[in-house]
Amino acid sequence: MSDLVTPVIGLIGGSGLYDIDGLEEREWRRVETPWGAPSDALLFGRLEGVRCVFLPRHGRGHPTPPSELNYRANIDALKRAGCTEILSLSAVGSLREDLPPGHFVIVDQFIDRTFARQKSFFGTGCVAHVSVAHPVCPRLGDALETAARGLALPVTRGGTYLVMEGPQFSTKAESELYRQWGCSVIGMTNMPEAKLAREAELCYATVAMVTDFDCWHPEHDHVTVDQVVKVLLGNADKARALVRAVVPALGAPRGPCPAGCDRALDHAIITAPEMRDPALLAKLDAVAGRVLG
Repeated sequence: MSDLVTPVIGLIGGSGLYDIDGLEEREWRRVETPWGAPSDALLFGRLEGVRCVFLPRHGRGHPTPPSELNYRANIDALKRAGCTEILSLSAVGSLREDLPPGHFVIVDQFIDRTFARQKSFFGTGCVAHVSVAHPVCPRLGDALETAARGLALPVTRGGTYLVMEGPQFSTKAESELYRQWGCSVIGMTNMPEAKLAREAELCYATVAMVTDFDCWHPEHDHVTVDQVVKVLLGNADKARALVRAVVPALGAPRGPCPAGCDRALDHAIITAPEMRDPALLAKLDAVAGRVLG
């Protein structure tokens, strides 16, 4: 790895965020991956000179539900496009009274309760085990917090994001259980996204944008799409302002990630070289090419 990396910022837009304004030299471009098609074309451009690549997680117009997203293709496409870090912007429900609709949470932990998704690039023929003890890059979290506070956005640093399968919202019993676990917010999309970003050696951070109190709250026991969409639109405007503020702060050439995100595979692959499946290795060219040669 060279001493300095010129960052390319990957942006994943969640519900309500299907484009990024202010990009110069903007171009929507299809990126093919060996894992299938990503959610949409990728929007390439520059923001104050910093290279950015934007992907609408559900596709423009929101045609794809959480469980049917091709998470592997999405992360591979961003890596293949040259991204070095990913900022995930995600709509969530709140599990805490002090995190009302319109609030932003820069989460630092996840609980993965999904069960119907492909969660790894690795498998039979090339087995790898990466650490996700600390799934969010603290360097990106610091930059997001600084930018959000500079814009006077309502923001909380730290919290646990419970990722449910969906597409239905929670039962009240589930919502109360997740509150007992100490979770802060609940959503449907950041797993396995964060795990795959770690496997791809990409720095990753999430801005969880609260649209509603989950059904535990006596005034929100029947969450409706109409209610969510109304808050989504206001959150999307704040998210665009946050992107415009944070991307220039992350654009300067940097050394290796202090948290080791960009070296996550250094000691992760356990399959002996002579036992590795050439077909799988070929699919891993973008994700793991640094360690597989």
